[in-house]
Amino acid sequence: MWDEDRLIARAAADDEAAFRDLYIRHRGDVSRLVYRMLGGRGDLDDVIQEVFVQVHKSLKDFRGQSKFSTWLHRVTVNVVLMHRRAARSRPVFADEPLGEALVHGEDVAPDEDVERRERVRAFARLLERLAEKKRVVFILHELEGIAPVEIAQIVGAPVLTVRTRLFYARRELEAMLADEPSLSGLNLRFSKAPGAEGAEEDV
Repeated sequence: MWDEDRLIARAAADDEAAFRDLYIRHRGDVSRLVYRMLGGRGDLDDVIQEVFVQVHKSLKDFRGQSKFSTWLHRVTVNVVLMHRRAARSRPVFADEPLGEALVHGEDVAPDEDVERRERVRAFARLLERLAEKKRVVFILHELEGIAPVEIAQIVGAPVLTVRTRLFYARRELEAMLADEPSLSGLNLRFSKAPGAEGAEEDV
């Protein structure tokens, strides 16, 4: 970790080689999160580039009060949300990382590939119907595997609020399964975020 801390400090001091190394280290994580939030759009590369433009501009403000990865996720989420609002269009989802995360690494036989792809598209349609705040925490928790405490830092909300959003996102998705026949009988096996049950919904 000390090596990355030194790299961050050098990049914040306008060392372009250090920033390039930081970019190489973290581009994969940023790309995956952008894909999961936007789907298979043709402008994903532009959004990813904008994330790192914002990182470059803001790196001097990073004080190490959270993990760098947490700070980077926050920048990424903010850029994606601004992009979604500006685009004013629903994303067209492609077939990969979103679905793979939702089936929990289950092996898929070649003759089941078409069915799997349709399940991916179907679940993506349901996910897109969630309110923005719920969709964001669902992606961060269920697909990225980030704990509610860290998500709270990313989205700037209390931990209980994050848990409440997760609770209602899961409940709404489960209720919507009937709208997609290809998802009939699918066990989503959501992870648990205890402490939200009985809480009032955050809107």
